Amino acid sequence: MNEDIVARIEANPKYHELVSKRSSYSIIMSILMIIVYYGYILLIAFNKEWLATKLAPGMVTSVGIPLGVGVIVFTIIITNIYVRRANTQFDDMSAEVIREANKK
Repeated sequence: MNEDIVARIEANPKYHELVSKRSSYSIIMSILMIIVYYGYILLIAFNKEWLATKLAPGMVTSVGIPLGVGVIVFTIIITNIYVRRANTQFDDMSAEVIREANKK
């Protein structure tokens, strides 16, 4: 019986739509994260002088500190965006596919 449900799920066009949307979204989010993270790492590797520039005369904090915090904050935000979409749209699509597979 379980193989029958799996076969119905795999034959459902909504399942393929879900897989396609989820994969595309994951790839886009991953690319954004890679750009931000590796961009920061490349700045550290190739432009240390600019990152070491003080934000204002007499300040202890350099440009690199807020940028590093920005990378962390970006990670939190992008994770939150992904989780919200996964918990709403993707979960709804999954539930619909499973419901349809169990009806037959």
